[in-house]
Amino acid sequence: MLGSTHGTLTTDSRRARVIACGEQPSPVVHGRPADVDDLDVSGRPLYADVPDLDRFFRPESVAVVGASDAEGRPNTGITRQLIAWAERVGARLHPVHPTRRSVFGIPCSPSLAGLPEQVDLAVLLVGDPLPVIGELAEAKVKFAVAFASGFAETGAEGAAAQAHLAAAVRRCGLRLLGPNTNLNAFEKFRDDLDGPAIALITQSGHQGRPVFAMQELGVRLSHWAPTGNEADLETADFISYFSEQPEIGAIACYVEGLKDGRSFLLAADRAARRGVPVVAVKVGRTETGARTAASHTGKLTGADTVVDAAMRQYGVIRVDGLDELQDTAALLARARAPRAEGVVVYSISGGTGAHFADLATAAGLPLPGLSAARQAELHQWIPEYLSVTNPVDNGGHPVGDWRGRKIIDAILADPEVGILICPITGPFPPMSDKLAQDLVDAAEQTDKLVCVVWGSPVGTEAAYRETLLGSSKVATFRTFANCITAVRAYLDHHRFVAAYRSPFDEAPRTPSPSFRKTQALMRPGQQLSEHAAKQLLRAYGIRVPREQLVTSAAAAVRAASLVGYPVVMKASGAQIAHKTELGLVKIGLTSASQVRDAYRELTDIARYEGISLDGVLVCQMVERGVEMVVGVTHDQLFGPTVTVGLGGVLVEVLRDAAVRVPPFGEDQARGMLGELRGRALLEGVRGGPPVDVDALVEVVMRVQRMALELGDDIAELDINPLMVLPRGQGAVALDALVVCR
Repeated sequence: MLGSTHGTLTTDSRRARVIACGEQPSPVVHGRPADVDDLDVSGRPLYADVPDLDRFFRPESVAVVGASDAEGRPNTGITRQLIAWAERVGARLHPVHPTRRSVFGIPCSPSLAGLPEQVDLAVLLVGDPLPVIGELAEAKVKFAVAFASGFAETGAEGAAAQAHLAAAVRRCGLRLLGPNTNLNAFEKFRDDLDGPAIALITQSGHQGRPVFAMQELGVRLSHWAPTGNEADLETADFISYFSEQPEIGAIACYVEGLKDGRSFLLAADRAARRGVPVVAVKVGRTETGARTAASHTGKLTGADTVVDAAMRQYGVIRVDGLDELQDTAALLARARAPRAEGVVVYSISGGTGAHFADLATAAGLPLPGLSAARQAELHQWIPEYLSVTNPVDNGGHPVGDWRGRKIIDAILADPEVGILICPITGPFPPMSDKLAQDLVDAAEQTDKLVCVVWGSPVGTEAAYRETLLGSSKVATFRTFANCITAVRAYLDHHRFVAAYRSPFDEAPRTPSPSFRKTQALMRPGQQLSEHAAKQLLRAYGIRVPREQLVTSAAAAVRAASLVGYPVVMKASGAQIAHKTELGLVKIGLTSASQVRDAYRELTDIARYEGISLDGVLVCQMVERGVEMVVGVTHDQLFGPTVTVGLGGVLVEVLRDAAVRVPPFGEDQARGMLGELRGRALLEGVRGGPPVDVDALVEVVMRVQRMALELGDDIAELDINPLMVLPRGQGAVALDALVVCR
């Protein structure tokens, strides 16, 4: 660091090391080696590299290493499936086996070197793919798939073997899917379905089956990437690639663990720029789930609160179950952007409508009341005693004749309405048949979203199987909950995309003057004293109280007169983490005698506790405001993260905090405050004035700058309390803890 004698790399040298070939592979951006403008202040890429996977999914030539046609052998069934897949995609298939002259009548080569042409894809049906990697490099194979297990999912020894495999792949420039993957990439997709498609990414193949089966309900799928252990190609690579494909309307993911948090965010950023929705089941919400996922894939799952926040930050829609993944991805893939956000619930039963409306309102869906004129129009066909405000109750009989379509058209004609949801709790032919047909016909004539919840437990009715599922315009669900989840995600996604500005575009490329000022303060592996920590904050423009560090009682009295009574006195030393518990804080001192006594008491306690002090702080006393906490911690996946929450003693009692992964903009900083359960405190309660939220946001943004520039040097930063004063008066960091890495 500049100004440091500890030999730590500067930010500039860290950037140079990343760009140069060395301990890490050089970042690649837009298909070329990254340059300075592609990297942030700590040398991390700012843009996702999009791998060209066209020749993976549609190769011209394929080699099957370890191909077999011997009955009873596992490789035989796999070879047979690959032959059928190659025929479907128009690829020439070449079996490779050292002792066979042909496989299923196809001439077989003893080695990759003996193939008649260069191949795009090699499928490795061998127990250990590592010895084959060199042959693949010599044959200039672009892609390979390794099914073999026994790698990182098995523990430390397997993880080491996987690391060797990954290193070998990197050296030769090959792109590898797996190991511990399966045949899902080579499934047979229906080619008779129209409309935007879903691309599927799974780390466990079985978990993708429900989404794949949606083709039987008329939902188109185009790709399936079973990433396995992700020694090379990872979830992020496929998100980046799929977001560039014009036929893909949504990306559905089942994620057990992320290989690299930064790569995932860059991929999500690319999808957000393109407006392509990413819907994900991410396991590991609980300690048990996280432990199971790690043992299965050998990856870090990360702190779930950080994963959740990072996904929201970049518009990834996180759902909890595979059924929600199905329905949400299908809706987002097929529905155009909403013309309006208003949701109207339309039913033949007042009880059903009220129930659904309660659930929708609780979930945050906007259910505007229809205008008096619209209600009067609806009452032409619906009896006056029934409510048509929203939800709209038709009483049943109007759906059986010409009135049914009139009602639907009138609702959809309302400019405040963007979504019509009709819950049909059970079949009641012939009326339910006509209602379903009217909804389908209306959906064909409108550019607004029509959703139906078909509640029958049977699901074999013609109105469901043929009429509703036969429509590409109507979104059909089987449960209230899944409908509400999908519609909320649909509205959230389009709001997000409309307002999205990539934080990576604005991320700092070069260190600030503040960064250079702080280098002499850093002490690798040590905790800074409060005095030094506040100097660090001050260098980044964060306000601290008037204070002086003193080393005698007489100096303390002089400092108090300069600071201004009343004062706070605190012991300052690198070993002190929690001063209050040790009695090392004295507040509300109003006289010279109190200051002298406090100085002696503080130094006596420190001496008794064996604590080394760099002095005693005599501080301005700041009382009126709301105590907050702002800090930086390190996440295993995403690196430095910024947290804001209620501070003081409440931080440990309520644990009310929000987190973001840098870089982020001011809108995200304000969004963090909106997530706090105690946000009403910022607005003023019990007659108290609203506090200076703008100043609080400014502190969060300055702390983010510290996280970006000092993230490699700070293990933990904690401003607690940050006293946010009444509106227009700013915010003051009353205490700070900094632990260096």
